[in-house]
Amino acid sequence: MSTSKKILMIVSNPAVSPVTHWPIGFWWAELSHAYEVFAEAGYDIRIASPDGGKLEADGYSDPEDESGYSVQDTISLAFKNDPNKMQLISDTPALSDITASDYDALFVVGGQGPMVTMIDNERVHSFVADFYESGKVTAAVCHGTCILLKTRLSNGDLLVKGKRWTGFANSEEEYAENAIGKKIQPFWIETEARKLADMQFDVAGALEEHAIRDGNLVTGQQQVSAAAAAREVIAVLS
Repeated sequence: MSTSKKILMIVSNPAVSPVTHWPIGFWWAELSHAYEVFAEAGYDIRIASPDGGKLEADGYSDPEDESGYSVQDTISLAFKNDPNKMQLISDTPALSDITASDYDALFVVGGQGPMVTMIDNERVHSFVADFYESGKVTAAVCHGTCILLKTRLSNGDLLVKGKRWTGFANSEEEYAENAIGKKIQPFWIETEARKLADMQFDVAGALEEHAIRDGNLVTGQQQVSAAAAAREVIAVLS
């Protein structure tokens, strides 16, 4: 029987952006960089999605995308070139088929997808809230942190009430829109977070590594922070 820690990574199903009309999904670095940190720690990792099935990444996050936007992401390229790892995202289990008690921590991966597929997904919110209330480490990175704008505990409070946390910054939304030349997201996480009472939303500079651990809640600002967030999860579990 394995005694290693078990990590559940929750990744967005593919969707279409209501803003750009592009196909959207997860951001490669947020999956692969965190995955490698957990794997190096000897953890067992399972990748699931809200609805199950094959997952697709945001094009700009693909190191082989013709845009060249993520061409320097050699960690994601190595993941893509490993058939065993790619099998993990070719047919994911749905959250309804996951037994939460089997896992020591969960890690919600970002990308453009969660802003559409998870922001109002009560099944995801409920799963995350129940996991957190069971006393286990609960993490989210980049646009995956959008769920924390609406995830409520059994007493009706937001999970982030009284917490310090982070997520994709307005400065980074501006950077991305300027790089692409158009509006990308239906809303900005930092803008919405600052409307909430009784919590502290902190960001670092644009595309600076920034991860926050507050008790059993771990958040990472963006793709540059995925590995740092994974290391914070390990710190809690250790």
